[in-house]
Parts: sequence; structure tokens; C-alpha cells
Amino acid sequence: MRMTKLYMPTLRDVPSEAEVPSHQLLLRAGMIRMSASGVYSFLPLGYRAFKKIENIVKEEMDGAGAQEVHMSAIQPRELWEESGRWSQFGPEMFRLKDRNNREYCLGPTHEEIFTDLVKNELNSYKQLPINLYQIQTKYRDEKRPRYGLIRSKEFVMKDAYSFDRDEAGMLKSYQEMWDAYERIFERCGLNFKVVEGDAGAMGDSDSHEFVALSEYGESTIAYCSGCNYAATDEKAETVYDVKFEESILDMEKVHTPDVRSIEELTGFLGIEANRLAKTLLYRAGEEIVAVMIPGDRELNEVKLVKLLGVAEHELVMADRADVEEVTTAAVGFAGPIGLKEGIRLIVDARVTKIQNMVVGANETDYHMMNVNYGRDFEGEVVEDLLLVKLGDKCPKCGQPLAMDKGTEVGNIFQLQTKYSKALDATFLDENGKEQHFVMGCYGIGISRTLQAVVEQYHDENGIIWPEAVAPFKVVVTIVNVKNEDQVKIGEEIYESLRQKGVEVLLDDRKDRPGVKFKDAELIGIPLRVTVGKRAPEGIVELFDRHTGEKIELEVKEAIRRF
Repeated sequence: MRMTKLYMPTLRDVPSEAEVPSHQLLLRAGMIRMSASGVYSFLPLGYRAFKKIENIVKEEMDGAGAQEVHMSAIQPRELWEESGRWSQFGPEMFRLKDRNNREYCLGPTHEEIFTDLVKNELNSYKQLPINLYQIQTKYRDEKRPRYGLIRSKEFVMKDAYSFDRDEAGMLKSYQEMWDAYERIFERCGLNFKVVEGDAGAMGDSDSHEFVALSEYGESTIAYCSGCNYAATDEKAETVYDVKFEESILDMEKVHTPDVRSIEELTGFLGIEANRLAKTLLYRAGEEIVAVMIPGDRELNEVKLVKLLGVAEHELVMADRADVEEVTTAAVGFAGPIGLKEGIRLIVDARVTKIQNMVVGANETDYHMMNVNYGRDFEGEVVEDLLLVKLGDKCPKCGQPLAMDKGTEVGNIFQLQTKYSKALDATFLDENGKEQHFVMGCYGIGISRTLQAVVEQYHDENGIIWPEAVAPFKVVVTIVNVKNEDQVKIGEEIYESLRQKGVEVLLDDRKDRPGVKFKDAELIGIPLRVTVGKRAPEGIVELFDRHTGEKIELEVKEAIRRF
């Protein structure tokens, strides 16, 4: 490709809407453009890199025995009603009606569609196992799209679904996909971790996430260097000690004027935050619930959602009116004693071990001191409602946990029979008895993976593509297109590499050398051949974008190396 013909609208300034380096660079390098909030178009260079990732995914999926299909992005409401997810998925689902007033959605995922397909086509155990996949555009109406391709309203995903006769078969399929995913992300050059994940609205059983590490990632993971434990912060079990050995004191109400937050209260009373217990009020659908956790910790809302059995969008912090109705006090003074009758009180188990704790008094400008669980209040005790944090004990081996940030690029779910039972998808076993398919589900964000690669491979000058996913492998830069020797050698190298099947760009533009070099580094082509002042001698410069190494070579030697 000649750069005089290439549509590559690079930008010198950092776009104001771009929050993280990878998003900034994809925009600056002319790889993508925003059409609307959370909606992006791929330009030629970006789409070439995208297709490289897509091809890697296809090769590994095909190699693992999966078969590619293509399903519609438009899905009828009826199937989602059968699975119970039409309302559960909530406001993230794009809904629409046709001219006959029939309701559809733009698919955020495809479990229902694949299950319905198979139940109408497979009827015998002899046809199992089978794994079907597609690479398809998905749609989710994100409340706050951010980070470019990482959290967008429209994205491209590879999703696969395995159908087995029993759990043992499903686990085998699950491991095959796990292994394929590791090969895919290794080929893309990603530094990643596999962690336990929360299945969310997809399934009720085990799941794992493949997280590309990045300081700008929107996911947080906890992992142990002493064993193989790793999990997202949403999934991780929180283990830490609460030790108080002191005499139980009489409960006492204290005046705490306009002292509402944990920070304000610890300063006012001169105590540590671990002596306090927060009482948080939530609206879960139509119900208001109170949740107690230690004052020095944060609530894991995902764990609370699972406990309550509600959809994530149905759980919101109670508003001021709700708080005042339930506590008869202003916001900031909620506590477990004297809540409105009938309010469900959920207590993290660690709270029951805090002796002489401080809690809100359900009275404006007052708190209660020396409160003890069992003597002064009781509730529904839950083993773990907390968000994990650095230094907590590993639930497997007890060593301190480390924390890291990253971007989820892939996930695998053990769906079991959740969807096959809901849609009554069955096959006949060897005894002629109907059985429900045991399913697995496997997703990779193709567009997400593209940006995750850029997040790990860049410097202050631009992108540094790994060779496997680079839009082109080589750029031949003619320093001065008015110089016949340079043009002749540049053309010779370009044509020779093209004939040998090397993906090569020829920078034949009339721009200044500095502009050409900056663009080459910005778009991240792994190798650059500079045809400059030594062209009459048959000498060119080879620049390695990864190492920064520059060497001079004869033209034939440069071509031979490629």
C-alpha cells in the first residue's frame, strides 16, 4: 500500500474525549473514529489490525474443533422471555419493535438464540459434543461509555457455545476453550492473567475471566503469589481477621453534630475506623434493605445482588426520602437499632465480632457507642459481603493477596443446564430418555482485545504493534521523493517485499522527513526501512520499533532479512 493512497488521518493533538493512552493513540493514529458516544468506526489501519486478531481467534477456534456460524443480531422477545432475561438484563438492552408491533432486541449476547437453534436440530447423544461459534456485533446501551473500545455501546465479540451430554463432557469442552484462549492471547502478545469471575446475568455456575494487565484497566483482580488463586474483586472471597478482646461496655448515645462520614466520625471520636460499623441503605426493586459492614471496608455490591436475587440494575442506593422514612433521621446517621419495622437487616459476619462498636443512632446528629451484636441488635448474618483489598489473606493458602488492574478481554462460563432447561432443549440419551444439554459459553471481545494490545504496547511516540497483529509489518520511508536514487531503491524494496508476501507500506508522500518518521512511529509499524542519503551507495537504514535499534544494510541484505 502506498501512503499517498492510504486513508490515514493522523492527529497531532490528544483528543479531549480520550481518557486512557490506548484510546488516545487509536484516535491519533487514524485507526478509529467516534460516530457517537460509545459508537466507533474502524479506519483502514485499525481494521487491518482488527482482522489480524479476528483471524487468530478463528484459527484457534477452528483448531479446537469449534464450527463457525453467523446468527442475526436481531432477536425476538419471546426467546428472552423463556429464559427470564427480558426484564433481568435491564436498561442495557436495546429494544425495538417492527411495523407489526412485534418486539425484538439488538443482541447483547446470544445464549437464547444458540440454544433455540440446537434444540430444533440436535436430537441424539450421538451428535454430541458440539461447539458452535460466531464473530458478531453486539449491542449494549451502556449508561456511561468510556475508554474507547473498552466500554462501548457497539462492539464485536466472538461468542461460542458448547453442548454436551453431561457435566464431564462440558468440563472437557470448557478446558479446551481455556487452552484455546491462552493460545489466542499469547499469539496477540498480551500479558494476561486467568482469574475466577462473577457469572452475572450469563450463568449461575463457575466462570473465569482472561484479564490483560494494565494500570488503566477498568477491572481489578486479586491474586496470590503463594498459590494459583486469582479472582476479580467482584468474585474474590474476603478473608481478614477481626480481633477484639475487651470487656463489654454499656451502650451510650453521643452527640455528633453534622458528623456523617467515617472519616469525620473517626476524627471526632478519636478512634480507628475498624471500631465503626456502617449501615448502608439500598433499594432492591421494591424493597429497602439495610446492610452492615465494618467501617474500614467497602461493600461488594455484586455479592449483595447475588444474595438478594435481583438484577444488577435493580439495586441502587436509597435516596434521601427513603433514608429519612426508614431511619427518621438525616442521611449519615443510619444504624441497626430502631430502624423502621419490617426492614431487612443484613450483617456481614465480621460485624458480629466487633466489640463495643460505634453505629448510627437513627437520630440526626447522634451515634451510638459500645454497641454489640446479639445484645443490642440482631440481623441476617452473611459470611462475606466485602470487597477484597490489598493485603487480605488468600482464601486458599492464607498468604497476603496482591492486587492489579486490567481489561477483561475474554470470559468462559459453565452454563450447565440454565438455558437448556429454560428453553426445554433436550436430546435422547442411549436409553431413549430425554436429557437437557449441558452447556458452556465462551466470549472474546475482538475490539476490546485490539485496544488492550495498544495499552500494553506503546510509548511516548505512539503504538508499537506486536508483529502478529500489526496492520503492516514494514514501512519503507523514502526521505526525499524528488531524489531519483531514493525513489528507485524505495520502489525496488517495496515491490520485492510485496512479491514475497510481506505486508509493506511505502511512504511516497512529499512530506518532510520528520513528519514521515513521526507518523511511522505513531502508527506503530514494527520495522522501518529508511531510504535516505546513502541510497546512491545502495545502503539503507533498518529501524526496529520495539528495540529502537538502527542498523545500516545493503539493499539486498535488507530484503533478505525480511
